Amino acid sequence: MNHAVGPLLTVDVGTRETRTTDVDDVLESFIGGRGVGTKLAHDRVPFDVDPFAPENSLFFATGPMQLSQMSFTGRMSCTGVSPLTGGLLSSNAGGFMSRNFAGAGYAAVEVTGQSDELLAIHVTDEGVEFEEVSSLEGATTSEVSAYMQDTHDLEEDQIACIGPAGENLVRFASIMTTETRAFGRGGLGAVLGSKHVKAITFGGDASPEVTIPDVQMDVHREAATSDHIMRRQGTTSVTSYANHVEALPTRYFSELSFEGADGIGGDAVEEKKYKKGTCSACAFACKLPTKDEESGLETEGPEYETVMAFGSNAGIDDVVDVMQSNELCDEYGMDTISCGDVVSAYLASENEFGNAELVHETVEKIAMREGIGDTLAEGVARCHEELGVENWSVKGMEFSAHDGRTLNGQGLAFATSNRGADHMYAEFYALEYPLVGKDQALPKEGLEGKGPKVAEKENHNAVLDSAVICKFSRDFVDDETLAALLAADYDDLLAIGARIVELERHFNNQRGFDREDDTLPYDLPDFDTALSEYYEARGWNDDGTVPDDHVAGHTPADD
Repeated sequence: MNHAVGPLLTVDVGTRETRTTDVDDVLESFIGGRGVGTKLAHDRVPFDVDPFAPENSLFFATGPMQLSQMSFTGRMSCTGVSPLTGGLLSSNAGGFMSRNFAGAGYAAVEVTGQSDELLAIHVTDEGVEFEEVSSLEGATTSEVSAYMQDTHDLEEDQIACIGPAGENLVRFASIMTTETRAFGRGGLGAVLGSKHVKAITFGGDASPEVTIPDVQMDVHREAATSDHIMRRQGTTSVTSYANHVEALPTRYFSELSFEGADGIGGDAVEEKKYKKGTCSACAFACKLPTKDEESGLETEGPEYETVMAFGSNAGIDDVVDVMQSNELCDEYGMDTISCGDVVSAYLASENEFGNAELVHETVEKIAMREGIGDTLAEGVARCHEELGVENWSVKGMEFSAHDGRTLNGQGLAFATSNRGADHMYAEFYALEYPLVGKDQALPKEGLEGKGPKVAEKENHNAVLDSAVICKFSRDFVDDETLAALLAADYDDLLAIGARIVELERHFNNQRGFDREDDTLPYDLPDFDTALSEYYEARGWNDDGTVPDDHVAGHTPADD
């Protein structure tokens, strides 16, 4: 089986010491990316760790496909205990950093400890350097990039950094790379901020060699010649249809469709797109560099989830206003989904839906933890009672779009996801709109038979996140192709995916998560039955816990 190659580099920012560890057994069993990050975190991080404690580690990792030149492979993974959900969580970022990371020669990099000074860490194939960067305190993403360019001749695609939100421990702060790409969900930027690390850079010429089958060129060629609508409109291409079938959350989830959808949807975004945008080695080029000529505003995006969170959910019908919210989140370093939902909750509490100026003011206050922003920076689950609104979150994570009240299987997938209310964990919405062929499509209504299918989709996506291959390859990388690329039997790959999901669940079980956390803020027909069927398909206990004999011992003290 193809897997990532190289040692684990551990960087202790408290002692400013580094060491390398042979993790070939982990790589051979868990491929790379999310799988390797999950296994390392499960075995090395204390179950009871506070997310902001020095003992919480972040694990950056690539997979074998970052050693190819295939489309859909410009991504990498970061894993740690989330300050938003309190559980073990992996976040996935695109852009151009993954191949610079691979060039440093490591399969994974662990950042642990806590520095007394604000640091930048420079990781190359020649070693690790620590730089005190007190001058970057409070700097935005673009300001960090400018500093690294001016002082170190480093490009933005070599940098992972946090903005003010990460420094201020906003619970949904992102780690930003290539300025506009994000390890977005779950607040891992706040974990990096708690360690007083402003930036990590990667580079070198030590990329190992992995033989990837020639089918990679077939995928690349098809991506380059496709006329797929996502090449023009990115994920916003689904906005109109989601609105039509009533799966577009609106005015803080009080409605399922938005009368102003045309003003923020795919056509509106495409009108503002002024050039092609892509990730490393990808010919599909579905990213969205946008510009408003009148105001001079430039950003990348917004993607569909941002259109929902800062558009329909906030009652905003002008794409330029959503672009501005998107740009603020990129600069300050925040997840647009969680931030937009939190702002929408605030608008609901103030009866101010549609007030774009208030939206932008509030985003800035959240990043700086000023005034009401200090409350909102805690996330919906922690502030909804003070605001007097419903708690639209699962396991502490705010909802993305593709509403489960319409797409019932996606609703179940929101509940079971170890990450919380995240649409990409199982990506079940694609089957129910559907965005797949008739042979894979499922009815939107009801949950009959969907529990085991959610488990299968979660397993499949765990493999993609470990390879690492973009989820939007679904029309180009089928099961057979995935197996060929990784030189493995597809059923064996699904078994690896199941082990990854199970390790996440087991870690979270030790932190108190169980069936009571696999819940939704709305009712679905036969939900309890489907949930039990999901557990049964995984061989778990009916209380949502992993049997003790499924997971090997946890021995972080042995490190």
